[in-house]
Amino acid sequence: MTNNIGENLIHYKVTDPSDDPISPKPGTLRYGASVIQGKVWITFKTDMRISLTKPLLVSSFTAIDGRGVDIHIAGNACLMIYKATNVIIHGLRIHHCRAQGGGMVMGGEGKVISVSHVDGDAIRLVTASKIWIDHNTLYNCEDGLLDVTRGSTDVTVSNNWFREQDKVMLLGHDDGFVRDRNMKVTVVYNHFGPNCNQRMPRIRHGYAHVANNLYQGWVQYAIGGSMGPSLKSEANLFIAPRSGSKEVTWRKNSSVNGGGGGWEFHSVRDEFENGASFTETIGGRVPKPNYNHQQRFVVADAKSVRSLTISSGALRCTKTSRC
Repeated sequence: MTNNIGENLIHYKVTDPSDDPISPKPGTLRYGASVIQGKVWITFKTDMRISLTKPLLVSSFTAIDGRGVDIHIAGNACLMIYKATNVIIHGLRIHHCRAQGGGMVMGGEGKVISVSHVDGDAIRLVTASKIWIDHNTLYNCEDGLLDVTRGSTDVTVSNNWFREQDKVMLLGHDDGFVRDRNMKVTVVYNHFGPNCNQRMPRIRHGYAHVANNLYQGWVQYAIGGSMGPSLKSEANLFIAPRSGSKEVTWRKNSSVNGGGGGWEFHSVRDEFENGASFTETIGGRVPKPNYNHQQRFVVADAKSVRSLTISSGALRCTKTSRC
């Protein structure tokens, strides 16, 4: 995400937890994320609990950085990255997000626009690209915790803690939205659980590289999908629940055992505990993420996943404990 730093970067500090969706005041999060244009790096003066009256539309080239303080976005609307690129969301605690009716709101380009009903997701990506969601703690929202939809691509979801949620992560808008075939998402070093039911993630059409994540049980399934998605599940640790479904995967409208229909679900060096199982695609090639030289990373052995994910979620940094 080198496009978010360098020349002409604006440093903005949030000092006011209030929110006005149409005329945000200087010092508020919405003013920094939606009104100021160009490269903006947002930090916070002190611990805050922010209740957004309408979804926060984040502008391109914006980084929201909650390190060093305790930032909760909770109890009302939450974050939307709409037709934006080069966005970083880091170090936030986002929870108890609620569905909202449509209305007017300050858009990501500094202009008031009309938004439709939102379902109550913690973070929703709509036609967004080059997005990094890192070291956040997300839980207990009305719909889901993270949606990547409507042609969004080049998304990295790393070091987050997802917990206390039915539907966790959706990749792909709906079965009929074929533009999501170009979607590429990396899900790495995250902790799923406790008390997550399904969609970790659920993939439609596109491609996901899911690596070095800790799965602390599930109810229905851990990873699922529809419309012929491609998945490389690599060196994850899947700990099945004590009772109920032990199967990691779920496939909608696929043929027996996941074969055929363009499906590519493959498990590479995954570790399974407590009877967990992973039904792979029969035959076919393991889909590659096709990272460039700047994007490549070494996937550790699955036996290292517990230590790799021990600091997942929002970090509590201090002067003596830097992050």
